Amino acid sequence: TRRQLFEELDRPALRPLPVERYVFAEWRIRRAGLDYHVEIERHYYSVPYRFAREQVEARITANTIEIFHKGERIAAHRRSSGNGKHTTIPDHMPSAHRRFADWTIERIQREASSIGPEVALLCEKILADRPHPEQGFRACMGIIRLNKSFGRDRVNAACSRALEIGARTYGSVRSILDNHLDRAASTNGPASHEPIHHENIRGPRYYH
Repeated sequence: TRRQLFEELDRPALRPLPVERYVFAEWRIRRAGLDYHVEIERHYYSVPYRFAREQVEARITANTIEIFHKGERIAAHRRSSGNGKHTTIPDHMPSAHRRFADWTIERIQREASSIGPEVALLCEKILADRPHPEQGFRACMGIIRLNKSFGRDRVNAACSRALEIGARTYGSVRSILDNHLDRAASTNGPASHEPIHHENIRGPRYYH
């Protein structure tokens, strides 16, 4: 009978069920960026900084993200929604970056706004220009700290001048202050920063 065959053949070969239930996982090949983060579903997960620019494999489940390099697991994260933000483990950072771990985009925006609208606008543009906003943290923090040496009015005027000439680095703002070019900007009133309209500029409608 079927029962006899099961007892004689199948049952001796059976093994216990796994302790953990099977979890469906999807594998994808990725390359870590210069900021040692890997993009998965519009979210960025850190790996140890020494693996920056290295090709890695990501094991993706409903709840976790595991990242492997040549078969070795180098990072594990709880999966986050695709919100364009970063999940960073402090131990993955090079020592120079760990000093900035308590800074966030929101804190930079708050500190910049407390100095003046031009500082806030310049920092916003610096962060927007970077593939990952964290890459602009150093420049924004340097600009914010210029307030201690030069005062709120001069830093705000210098940022206005930087916006006028399209300079979006800490070094440019510092140079404006060192050469007193911020005083020329302050006499001309706040910059309008309005978009430029010209017949040679296609504009957004050209691409729709």
